Amino acid sequence: MSDVRELNVDGLYIPLNDGDLRLDPLGDYHREPLRKACAEDTVIWDIYPYNYLGDAFDGQFVRMRDGGMARRVYAIVACGEVVGMTGWIASGEPGWSIEIGNSYIVPRLRGTGINRRIKKLMLDHAFAAGLQRVGFKVDAVNRRSCAAVLKLGCKEEGLLRRERQTWTGRVRDTLVFSILADEWTG
Repeated sequence: MSDVRELNVDGLYIPLNDGDLRLDPLGDYHREPLRKACAEDTVIWDIYPYNYLGDAFDGQFVRMRDGGMARRVYAIVACGEVVGMTGWIASGEPGWSIEIGNSYIVPRLRGTGINRRIKKLMLDHAFAAGLQRVGFKVDAVNRRSCAAVLKLGCKEEGLLRRERQTWTGRVRDTLVFSILADEWTG
């Protein structure tokens, strides 16, 4: 029997769009535009699990591009320009639950509503595909992302204490959020 989790994530990984906003499955042609987008914020990477700057970028790009069926990353394209990334991460019961993560948006677009548009595309798609739960994991120090997830209607489920060590060596506490299909109002 094949791994349903792999098939589930892969089946969700299709291009999504809303007017001038597209989520394109990550391809080699996104490498340099995404490198440029990631370089627009040299401070944010200190609170991310992985570094996407300088010499570290290429290894992270390959990891995202070739992440296997359990992690599928999109390039976020607004008005024809790559402005970040986000993705599906296999999580929970295959066919029932998925996680949205690996998200980054260039600083100049934060607070403009683009994050809500991105997450709406993904949540609409996940729930239309029959999933019942979408989760988010956010570094506890990343208050902006925590607030954004709550604005979507997600519920905070708890704190994973000392859940991982980031690339800087900092030990991270991770907040867990989710939204259920019957809670999503779009």
